[in-house]
Order: sequence, then C-alpha cells, then structure tokens
Amino acid sequence: MNIVVALLILGLIIIVHELGHFLLAKKNGVTVTEFSVGMGPRIASFVKNGTRYSLKLLPFGGSCMMLGEDESIEDEGAFNKKGVFARFSILFAGAFFNFLLAIFLSIIVLGADGVDLPYITAVEEGSPADLAKLEVGDRITEIDGSKIHFSRELMYHFYFNPLSEKPMEIKYLRDGEEYVTTLTPQMISRYLLGCSYSPSKNEPAKLLEVGVDYPLGQAGIVVGDIIVGINGTKISSGKELADYLDQNPLDGSPISITYLHGDVESTVSVTPQIYTNGYIGWNYNTGVQKVSALNVIKYSFYELKFNIVNTVKSLGFLISGKVGMDEIAGPVGIVNIVGEVVTETKEYGIKTTLASLARFCILFSANLGVMNLLPIPALDGGRLVFLLVEAIRRKPIPKEKEAIVHLIGMAALMIFMVFVLFNDIKNIFG
Repeated sequence: MNIVVALLILGLIIIVHELGHFLLAKKNGVTVTEFSVGMGPRIASFVKNGTRYSLKLLPFGGSCMMLGEDESIEDEGAFNKKGVFARFSILFAGAFFNFLLAIFLSIIVLGADGVDLPYITAVEEGSPADLAKLEVGDRITEIDGSKIHFSRELMYHFYFNPLSEKPMEIKYLRDGEEYVTTLTPQMISRYLLGCSYSPSKNEPAKLLEVGVDYPLGQAGIVVGDIIVGINGTKISSGKELADYLDQNPLDGSPISITYLHGDVESTVSVTPQIYTNGYIGWNYNTGVQKVSALNVIKYSFYELKFNIVNTVKSLGFLISGKVGMDEIAGPVGIVNIVGEVVTETKEYGIKTTLASLARFCILFSANLGVMNLLPIPALDGGRLVFLLVEAIRRKPIPKEKEAIVHLIGMAALMIFMVFVLFNDIKNIFG
C-alpha cells in the first residue's frame, strides 16, 4: 500500500511537471508528438491534432515529447524553430507548474489545519532571551535579516546557522508593534537526550522533535512517541517529565525510558551524551492556528518560499560536505518516507494522514522544481543555460554539440541514480 501511495504522489508531481511543458508548447505552436500519463508500454492511446495522447502501464510519471526538441527539423511546429523566449518559457514551465502545485496544496493544507506562527511560549528567567527583554506572546519576525514566518523556520534557521557567541539581531511583534533587540546566545555543555516536547500539565509527554543523531533517535524513538516512564517513575504529562528531569539532572548515566509508539509500550536503555550547544532559553509555538482566507493565500506563498530556500541551502550543505551523501533519498527512500508518514499518522485519522501526505507532496514538488532548474546537462536547467548562451551570442549552439553535452549529463545522472538507489537500500536494510 505504501508503494502505491508513493507512486501516486510521484506520478502526480511528474505529470503536473510535464503538463507545464505541454501547455506552453501548445500555446507557442510547438508540435507535441506524444503526451503520456504513466510509463512503459501503452495500454491505450488516441491521436488528436497531431499529438498522441497515451495511457501507459506503469501508474507513475509521464512525458511530453516535442518535435525538434533534440534535433534540427525544418518544420513550422518544431521546437528548434521557435524563438528563444518561447523555448525558454516551455522549458521553465515544468518547474513553474511544480511551484503552482505546491502553492495549491498549501492553500488546502493551511486552510484546513492552520499556520504554525512563531510565537514565544516560554522564557526562562535569566536566560539570553530574558536578558534581551523577550516575553511570552512575542512573535519572531526576523533573525539577522532572515524573515521568519513559521515556527518551523526557527528550527531550520538554527540548523543552517548554528548558534555561537555572536550576537543576533531579532525583530519581533508585540501588541501589533515591531521591536528590535540583540540576543547573545550562551554556549553551554550539557547532557542531552535529543528531543523536545510541550511541558504542559494537561498534555502527555509527546515528542515534538527527535534528533536522529541523539540518544533517543539512535534508540529508535521517533516524533509522536509518548514518554510514559523514566527509571520506573510513571510520567503522565509533559510537566511531570520536565519536573523529573529538573529534579534528576542528566549526568551521563544510562536511564530507562518507557514510551508508547501507537498502542505499543516499549522500554529502552539510553545513555545521555554531552553536547556543546548554543542556549537561548525560550520555547516557541509548535501548534497551528487558523488564519483568514487572505492570509491562507499569503502564507501559501511563504510555504513555497520556505521549501525552495531550504532545498537550495540543503544543496549548499551537500556540496560543502556538511551533509553526507547518506542523507539523499531516491525512489526507494521516498517509499520508505511515505510509509513512515502513514504509520505515524494513521492513529490520528485519515484527515491527519492526508494532510501529512499533502505536506510531503508540497515539499517534494518544490524540491523537484528547484532540482530541474539546476544548470546540469540533460535537465531543464541545463537546456535553459544553452538558451541563455544563444540569446547572448545571438545564434544557437550547434544541436550536435548540445546533444553530446546532454548525453554526457544523462549518463552521469544515471550513474548518480544507481548510487542513490544503492544508498536507499543500504539505509533501509543496513
């Protein structure tokens, strides 16, 4: 079932991408030789106005094949006979439609669930946040020039910009007025389990974040699991967990953690590890709240921006070596991620599962749009580079030479995909 869901998601995103190419090709008078839904052998097709419309056996993916796309053809409807701007718009349309899909799904999800606005929910006395005069209810709007629209952006901001002793300029809203303050994090070493939760006395100690490289993550505990006991002491709420840890500070000794994963209760032994981290001393909102219809549309564009920026920054981390190749997911990894999404949300009902899958679809659609615009031969971005060169030199690069570059690029991509597939299998079964 997880494979089917993953294939449907991939298929939707790719079909929307190809539909972008198709519609702009038709608008610019380019002959589309075939537009297909699915991959593999045809199971049904018909021809209309010179285009074959096909339904293929494998229910994922699609294609838009155009006359004169990879060769010089003397025909009025050939891709190669159109102007630079027309060809540019056709190639760019695939990624653009992926961005439109991300916005459309964001409108649905944010309209149904709400927005995680970055409000401060707690400030520790004497902490850097307290010294910076921040208060509960303040809404963070900017950190060192980076706009903040969602609570998630706070987490990702500090992931890409790790805390140091360097002062930060923070802008925030209080009672409708914007203020600016300077916050200087403290660098402290302490033993950590690697999780976050709401310290509410009315809610269970449900984990909101779990670091995969921290003790709880390494023990197999994931987001959504509920801590119900430590060292034999029953834990009924987030406050009880916070109180226990205050009274029994972590010191590197192994502790016994009892937790619920769905309806299954398990107990594991974990050893807190010492880390040096930047300390701010605040908690921020992790829930969502409804906003007006106009703001739903506004925040849907922010959602697209959020995913595009994180994709670009992640690529930067990959190129610089700050992120390992093991963290890249291919088709098998995507199926596994979809399976985890379904498993972790099904207990909360079909609405929650569909919303979570839609969020994954938003992320993946924006990701595919960005990746396709990278200046890599054989991808749309690589073809766009050739068009820009043509526009500058006022004459096209010979098709034979361009085809060789794209062929080399395609071969490199195939090798890379084999590596990613192997990496997916290793991560799942290794």
